[in-house]
Amino acid sequence: MVAQPAGTGTGLSYADLADFADTAPMVAVVRIRNIITLKPDQAQGVPPGHKRLYIEADVTSLIRGEAGISPLVTYLYDARLDARGKLPKLKKASFILFARPATRPGEVQLVAPDAQIAATPVMVDRVKSLLSSMVARDAPPRILGLGDAFHVAGTVAGEGETQIFLRTENGDPVSLSVLRRPGQPPRWAVALGEIVDEAARAPVPGTLLWYRLACSLPPVLPARAVRTLAVADAEAARADYRLVIEALGPCGRTRIAP
Repeated sequence: MVAQPAGTGTGLSYADLADFADTAPMVAVVRIRNIITLKPDQAQGVPPGHKRLYIEADVTSLIRGEAGISPLVTYLYDARLDARGKLPKLKKASFILFARPATRPGEVQLVAPDAQIAATPVMVDRVKSLLSSMVARDAPPRILGLGDAFHVAGTVAGEGETQIFLRTENGDPVSLSVLRRPGQPPRWAVALGEIVDEAARAPVPGTLLWYRLACSLPPVLPARAVRTLAVADAEAARADYRLVIEALGPCGRTRIAP
């Protein structure tokens, strides 16, 4: 993988953006007004090949921030140097900042060292769409881990149903279900509620529900999730969980952070 210049946001995946958005109480588009390069004794812990900058920027658009934001913000940013050891051209450029308020008025702190990305029209639209899905009434909750799994074998060979409950940050019920019928491909779904009905479906890749699952679930079903099941039922539940993980696919994080 080829590293991209820090702060450009080039090639960021849905999961990369969601990681930023999930932890940022403040998201804004800014235009950099002034840059001061800090001396080494003022910048401890700077990664090799980077320079720490003190940046002043004008806020041109606030995408998220219930408490508002100052029209002029300041923050620290570790910029990656190019092959010639030069700083990237940041002055007068527009960026999306994923940040949190700092101690002084007008100061903000990036939620990650690389949480400054180029504010192209396409990227701004992507971020707005993502944030809208996160605050929607039916937004899926953050997944903390797995709860108990249950499996019921059918009356004929190859028939069965597995249900796996997930632990969520806000306590809302979320569960995975896998249904197997002889002569049919297995069908799995995720339910956001107490009841699994016909409306439950597998999530579409590149959506918030998919991200919550693909980037949070462990690769295998832990022993504690099947501790109450008979051996055969536990094996069936593990196989069904593997089916879900394979169907979700990799989380797809691509960031090369400083």
